[in-house]
Amino acid sequence: MEPRNVAPVKLELFVAVVRKTKAPFYSSIIRSHRVNLQLLTTASGVTHLLLNSLGLISEPKTLIAGVVREDEAQSVIDIFKEYFAKGGDYKGIAFTTELTSVIGTLVYGFLSDEKTTVKTTE
Repeated sequence: MEPRNVAPVKLELFVAVVRKTKAPFYSSIIRSHRVNLQLLTTASGVTHLLLNSLGLISEPKTLIAGVVREDEAQSVIDIFKEYFAKGGDYKGIAFTTELTSVIGTLVYGFLSDEKTTVKTTE
């Protein structure tokens, strides 16, 4: 039996690391591009540890991850690039990576904001 392809559009995992103060701003941009699932969490790395050990304060960062439709991914990246180019508080990094499979039609429907695959209670 051949697998049935019900996915009209592929999904990508969008990841960004931004300053904590700008996380709500960037999260709202992502939400406006048909993203139903986001995860925001505190991020720190080697630079943060090094600066703290020297008694310097580094700006807290937030990692934002979300599942974005392939047809929306480049638009989201372009908007982030535009804001990152402003510098200052707007700096950060962002990228997407392809999701190769999603198990379940309902899960796919939710993640892709595809109304035709989601059951309704009408």
